[in-house]
Amino acid sequence: MPVLTSSSSSFTSISLSILLLLILNNTTVICSATTRTNMTRPNRQLSVNYYAKSCPQVDQLIGSITSQQFKESPVSGPATIRLFFHDCFVEGCDASIIISSKQQGNKMLAEKDAPDNKDLREEGFESVRKAKAVVESKCPGVVSCADILAISARDYVHLAGGPYYQVKKGRWDGKISMASKVASNIPQANFTVDQLLILFSSKGLTLEDLVVLSGAHTFGFAHCQNFVSRLYDYRGSKNPDPIIDPRLLRALRMSCPHYGGNADIVAPFDVTTPFVFDHAYYGNLEAKLGLLASDQALSLDPRTKPIVQALAKDKQKFFQAFGAAMEKMGSIGVKRGRKHGEKRKDCSMHML
Repeated sequence: MPVLTSSSSSFTSISLSILLLLILNNTTVICSATTRTNMTRPNRQLSVNYYAKSCPQVDQLIGSITSQQFKESPVSGPATIRLFFHDCFVEGCDASIIISSKQQGNKMLAEKDAPDNKDLREEGFESVRKAKAVVESKCPGVVSCADILAISARDYVHLAGGPYYQVKKGRWDGKISMASKVASNIPQANFTVDQLLILFSSKGLTLEDLVVLSGAHTFGFAHCQNFVSRLYDYRGSKNPDPIIDPRLLRALRMSCPHYGGNADIVAPFDVTTPFVFDHAYYGNLEAKLGLLASDQALSLDPRTKPIVQALAKDKQKFFQAFGAAMEKMGSIGVKRGRKHGEKRKDCSMHML
């Protein structure tokens, strides 16, 4: 899940997906995913039934938006899950990622405008905005933007064919959103397993959580800039990553030149079933078809390889583990009460 992203051009993503599938299918069929520590300690105030009296229909209200958005723009799925991930890893799951900067020239830019968030898809923000409007019309001032984002992410996983898991609620929206806090808290596409483990551990997440949450890359897309060095100059070697499947290398090089390529071009994380939430991501890693260096590393490191192998064999095992890991991630740095949080009516603006 580290660099979940998508294209600003659905045409380029679909075209490259088809190209990759054609090239790969010409031969063998490939096997079918500085912060405070202990941030995920169980928060007893989060509850599945938190809004049972104040807004009992909250899941249905949000579902009416996510189901429509998924039909109109399937990219809303990976866009919203990535938004949730980037939110939780910076200042906790408090919808601080959705806050807009007051002015572009301000030194105190909001998280949304940090360089590591510059290619977040608008569809993710739009999903939360629309869902918030519907919820506010029925339950004004009750449901936080943070809870709406968490529920929306779950909905999209399920709509794309993944598991339906219960979302605990009760988060308040954070009062702090600073671009300067983003870079050190978001994994990069070329991270080693050691670097990933250090970051995930700082959030209270385990080795297994890392591998399971990375399975969100079973759908979605990444821009060329996130993997182009693997194709031409892997870790300064002047050569491509020797691990990458030669067919995948050829296909990616056709659309992602070393220099001067189209910044809008993307490639699917999962080259076999790029629009479905399944467990093919792990089989792809075993077949050396991982798109990002940080993904492929999971199938090579002796600590994470056995987990990749187990999840590649058992979709239900992955689905069960993914729901549990999302609940755990959704508890990172949760805000509670007016001293630390707020209930925003407009998710992009702090309360006055």
